[in-house]
Amino acid sequence: MTHPFLDLAPLSAGRFAAIEDRVARLLGTRQDVVIMQGEALLPLEGAIRAAAGPGTVALNVITGPYGQTFGNWLRDCGATVHDLAVPFHTAVTAEQIRGALAEHPEIDFVSLVHAEAATGNTNPVAEIGEVVRAHGALFYLDAVASVGAEPVLPDAWGVDLCVIGAQKAMGGPAGVSAVSVSERAWARMAANPNAPRRSYLSLLDWKERWIDGGRTALLHAPAQLEMLALEACVERIEAEGLQTVMARHASAAAATRAGVLALGGLEPYVDEAKDAAPVATTLRTPPDVDASALVARALESDPALPLAAGGGALAGEMIRVNHYGPDAMPGAVQGSLAALGAALAEKGLKVDLEAARRAAEEAWDRPTGPGLSPTDTGA
Repeated sequence: MTHPFLDLAPLSAGRFAAIEDRVARLLGTRQDVVIMQGEALLPLEGAIRAAAGPGTVALNVITGPYGQTFGNWLRDCGATVHDLAVPFHTAVTAEQIRGALAEHPEIDFVSLVHAEAATGNTNPVAEIGEVVRAHGALFYLDAVASVGAEPVLPDAWGVDLCVIGAQKAMGGPAGVSAVSVSERAWARMAANPNAPRRSYLSLLDWKERWIDGGRTALLHAPAQLEMLALEACVERIEAEGLQTVMARHASAAAATRAGVLALGGLEPYVDEAKDAAPVATTLRTPPDVDASALVARALESDPALPLAAGGGALAGEMIRVNHYGPDAMPGAVQGSLAALGAALAEKGLKVDLEAARRAAEEAWDRPTGPGLSPTDTGA
């Protein structure tokens, strides 16, 4: 008796390398791309521990919970860390970055999250990259949530370490992830005596034993099912066209925001639309409405809706509409608005379900970004 998931021929080094090449094309990068065999926290931590040490002076930008985590890792490595924290309902600006670098000219490492799915904001990486490049610091970027939902361009933006995961906007598996590495970043790692070696966290092991060896022998047995799932999701993006995939996410965000504003009872958590991430929309509940309870009631009508309460301290006041991957579609947005509206109405709040439906529908049909509309088919 055979099983299609269990009785597969081994994944060859050549096929593994070919999947890496497809991911590199997705990012438009000529940098080395390493696919690591674990969820994105693996390369996120591995890249910091490889590039940072006691001599590092880091600017760590905090626009959500992941920025806080990166600061902790940097301090664990012995780095001197200057945190730049902004309110979670906004985005950081290039001018704020410029000011922090001017205040601490010794900074040689900048860590930033592109889009914070947990708080619903997105940061202007292209503008920030210009500032970081002019300063000469190494630029580390978490693009796990943003890839597939908005442009991620490591080469054009001067990003030295760009980490992505497939489980959100790409609509792929969570068990593998990737990082693009510039020559500057490889040199920084090679000069760091504390960089992990002979470790699952080690990027240098991948360089020396995989990349420098011509990508002919894998370091260890690959996560075969996850690698095949990653290949399939990249194929699906290629077939639909990356611009079209990004346009769907932008439309989903615009429709959700417009629908909520017309619905009543809730308001966008991120103040300005330009700072709102295409991957997910966060909403603020009224002071007397518990977000977790409201989401639980909304999900009773359809447990498959992409709704969740905020994490940690935000669980009582924030709702996340996770319109990414297969849920970046009108049905998921309209269903979420209808379920939230019904749950609010049960609590006696005045809502207008029909106005929300119309506003979301109209917003979806409008162009959603520079040169993008829901009908674009460019690759």
